Amino acid sequence: MGLGDEKGLILISAVVEHKPGVLHRISNMFRRRDFNIESISVGVTEFKDLARMTITVKGDEKIADQVVKQMSKLIDVIHVEALNWGNSVQRELALIKLKAETHEKRSEIMDYTSVFRGRIIDVARESLIVEITGDSEKINAFINLTKQFGIIEVARTGITALARGPSSIGEEVKKNLNER
Repeated sequence: MGLGDEKGLILISAVVEHKPGVLHRISNMFRRRDFNIESISVGVTEFKDLARMTITVKGDEKIADQVVKQMSKLIDVIHVEALNWGNSVQRELALIKLKAETHEKRSEIMDYTSVFRGRIIDVARESLIVEITGDSEKINAFINLTKQFGIIEVARTGITALARGPSSIGEEVKKNLNER
């Protein structure tokens, strides 16, 4: 599989300075170029004062090249690359609050959760919160399957990803930090 997935999404991985305003500058770059961010996840890395961003955007290899070139120009971006969907591991986390007014519904939701290797993380009198981790298709399938119970709300993290194999974006980050 190439840079784009079957839905025409490209996967961008970037290591950026972990400070106020960076997310704004990057999202503003996307806005100026009229690229809609489909999902974004950001978190600290193994490097002090740096964060990793994983961004999905609709497009092809040409769009991926444009995004990488434009992001590379931003001072806060230490390294950016387009990941190949087939040569990377992607995951997303979702919290799904479902109505569970009866013992039968609660039991059925628990069975579905088990099949999807999820976890019940909160139980209230008339609802459950389920945690599902996996690729977006798995999460979508769970949501579609459990709509029958009544979805109260859903919160999703967005996709995060790492390239497969022994190489790491960290090698490029170290090199780029030394060149600054």
